[in-house]
Amino acid sequence: MGGPRALRSRRSNLAVPGSSPKMLDKAKGLAADQVFLDIEDAVAPLAKPEARKNIVAALNEGGYDGKVRTVRVNDLTTQWTYRDVIEVVEGAGPNLDAIMLPKVQTAEQVVWLDLLLTQIEQTMGFEAGRIGIEAQIENALGLTNVDAIAAASPRVETIIFGPADFMASINMKSLIVGEQPTGYDVGDAYHYILMRILMAARAYDRQAIDGPYLQIKDVDGFRRVANRSAALGFDGKWVLHPGQLDAANEVYSPRQEDYDHAELILDAYDWYTSEAGGKRGAAMLGDEMIDEASRKMALVVAAKGRAAGMVRTSTWTPPES
Repeated sequence: MGGPRALRSRRSNLAVPGSSPKMLDKAKGLAADQVFLDIEDAVAPLAKPEARKNIVAALNEGGYDGKVRTVRVNDLTTQWTYRDVIEVVEGAGPNLDAIMLPKVQTAEQVVWLDLLLTQIEQTMGFEAGRIGIEAQIENALGLTNVDAIAAASPRVETIIFGPADFMASINMKSLIVGEQPTGYDVGDAYHYILMRILMAARAYDRQAIDGPYLQIKDVDGFRRVANRSAALGFDGKWVLHPGQLDAANEVYSPRQEDYDHAELILDAYDWYTSEAGGKRGAAMLGDEMIDEASRKMALVVAAKGRAAGMVRTSTWTPPES
């Protein structure tokens, strides 16, 4: 399985079609935590070879500072995937953070990608194991195998829900991703899918990412759907339009007061469990009792805040003896 990889902030995951040099360039100046440069659904079959070249050129030109740089290749059952991986990684490997594999159905597909990445790294002299893998779950078989997929490679960084293809694969009665069809409560079905992905991700120290909301002008709807997965514990969501970026970054960030409180808990607990603090396993922080469980919850919030670049606005000092 391998140990957990470094936590990267992925509150907003901006989709950028590789067939558009203009959009590849524009994405550099947008406030997205991650950009994924797409060769799959957003690119017509005849445009895929050119899209690879556009993406390599954009990555090597730079300008995506502070962003996770990911490329979504084609579904492994297509004829394009191996060329996608080879051309992009050989051409821009040092400027690439992860490869996103869509429509993952089995752990063996992730193992294939891991092996190909390893071979390219060895051939090109790139840093071994640096490029991560993002696995997108888009059908019933993928969800059934999601635990094995999450565990398939130490390169795996995220498990992603792909709602549109998933809904088609199970004949779910909805035409608008995230909305509820008339006369049918889809909430419980989405809850199961999201929780299934989340549990697999957390069991293997991966991030869980929610998929897109297709009504790009309906920011309120985007926020409503994002709040659903954020409340469960998801780390971020796909963004299809710059107008959705601010909402994603806000929804998947801790509130400032929650981040500050988490840092205070960590400082206080560290002191109280020390020799100077009396080696106490439980102590009071104001009117709140804190212990090891409090520390664990605070670590989660603090890690998300730090990854998002938040700055604490309060400090804790030990009580006078």
